[in-house]
Amino acid sequence: MRVNGVVHLKTELPPGKSVPIGWIACGTPAQLFPPDQHDALWAVQKRLNFPLAVYGFDRDTPDLMRRITQRLSERLGIHRGDGPAT
Repeated sequence: MRVNGVVHLKTELPPGKSVPIGWIACGTPAQLFPPDQHDALWAVQKRLNFPLAVYGFDRDTPDLMRRITQRLSERLGIHRGDGPAT
C-alpha cells in the first residue's frame, strides 16, 4: 500500500496488489477508486454496510447516529473514573 492509500472495511486486497497514493480499495474482490470517483465508490461501499459491520446497526435504522452515539457512550462510560495512564 502506498502513502495515504485506503483499504475499506470488508475488502479483500489480493496478495501483491497495491493501492496507489490517495486511492481507495473497496469490495471483494477489491476495486480501486481515485478520490474523485465518489459516486462509483459509493455504489460498492454502500453494499458493505459499514454501520452494521462496525456498530451493529443497519444503515436504514431510524435515528442511526443517535443510537450509535448512545451505544458508544454507554460502552465508554466504564472509563469515567479512569486516571492518567502510567
